[in-house]
Amino acid sequence: MARDSLFGERIVWQGRCRAVIVPFVQKAMAVVAAVVSLVTLSYAIVASQSLDVSVGGMVLFSGWCATIALGAWRIPLWWRSQVEYLVTERHVIWRRGRVRRSIEIGQISYALIRWSGRDAACGDLVLIRAVPTGALRRTLSLSLNDVEAPDRLWATVRGIEPSAPLGSGGRPLAQRLDPGERVLWSGAPLGSSWTTRRAATALIGGALALAFVRSLSGSLPPLTRVLRLHALPPSLAVLFVGGAALGMLLLFTVAVTVAYAAFIRPARLARRTRYFVTNARVLIRRGNEELSLDRSRIAYVIDAPYKKVHDVFLVLDGPQARALAPSGAFGEGDGDDLRPVFAAIDDADTVGRILRAREMEKRAA
Repeated sequence: MARDSLFGERIVWQGRCRAVIVPFVQKAMAVVAAVVSLVTLSYAIVASQSLDVSVGGMVLFSGWCATIALGAWRIPLWWRSQVEYLVTERHVIWRRGRVRRSIEIGQISYALIRWSGRDAACGDLVLIRAVPTGALRRTLSLSLNDVEAPDRLWATVRGIEPSAPLGSGGRPLAQRLDPGERVLWSGAPLGSSWTTRRAATALIGGALALAFVRSLSGSLPPLTRVLRLHALPPSLAVLFVGGAALGMLLLFTVAVTVAYAAFIRPARLARRTRYFVTNARVLIRRGNEELSLDRSRIAYVIDAPYKKVHDVFLVLDGPQARALAPSGAFGEGDGDDLRPVFAAIDDADTVGRILRAREMEKRAA
C-alpha cells in the first residue's frame, strides 16, 4: 500500500472529484455579472449611436462584468479538476499540487454530507472540528467536494467497514446505519423559527421588491414616450427596451429569490428534516444534507424551551481544545448551515435522557 509523502502514513483511500461542477454561489455570480454586462453594453450602444457621446467607461464596466462572469464560471472548474483527496491511517488530506490541507481523524467532531441534486451517488463531505469558544473561536473544516458515495467515504474515515446500503442519498438515512447500530429515538421539528438572519433576509427581500416596483413604475413612462416618438431606429429601440427589460428581470429575480429564502425555504426544510439518535451517533437529515456526530463528542446537552417546543443544543468538546464549542448554543451560529441542534421538538425529555446517559457513563469512567 502506498504511503503519504508528508506524514509517512499508509494511504487507505485516494480519489478525486467525480463530477467537476460549478458551485451554486459561483453560478449565481456568473449569471448576475453577465446580465449586468449585457444591460450596460446595450445602454452604451444606444447612448453612443443616438446621443453621440463617449461611452468608454460604460464599455469598460461591461467588459469588467463579463470578465467576472467568465471567471466565476470557469475558475472553479479549473481549480477543482486538479484537486486530489487522500485518507491515511490518521489524517484526511486535501491536495492540489504543492498546496495541502489536512485534518487529523481523531480531531474530527462531526461531518456534513451534501448530496448532489443531479446524482444521488455523489456529493460533498465536509469534516468539521469543534474549536474553543470565545476569543479563540474559529472555523476548522475540510471539504471533499463531488466525491463518489460520501457516506461510504465517511465510514472509511471513521474506520468502519462500509455497509452495503451506503452509497446513495436516495435511501432513507435509517437504512444506512453502521453494522450493529440501531435507532433509539427519532423526531422531527414542529416548525421553523424566525432567527435574526431570517428576519434580516425578509427585510432585504421587502426592500428589493419595493425597489423593483418603483423602478418599473418609473421606467415605463419614459420608455413608452421614446417608442411613441420613434426617436430611435428599430435596432436601437430593441436594444433600449431589451436592456431595460433585462435589468428589471434581474431585480425581480433577486427579490423573489431573497423572499423565497426568508419565507418559503425554511418551512420546506423543516418539513424535510428528521432527527435520529442511535446507540453510537446523532444523525440529522435535512433535504439533501446529512449530519453525522459521534455521541462521544457530546460534552453537555442544553434544553432551551421556547413556547410549546424545545431546542436541544449539543455542546461539543474538541480534542485538546481546552474549551467547549457551543455549536449553535447561546444564539451563536445563526446561519443556514446544518448544526448539531434539535430545533422545535416536543420530546426533549426523552432525547435528553438518552444523550445524558452516555454523558454520565463518560464521567463515571
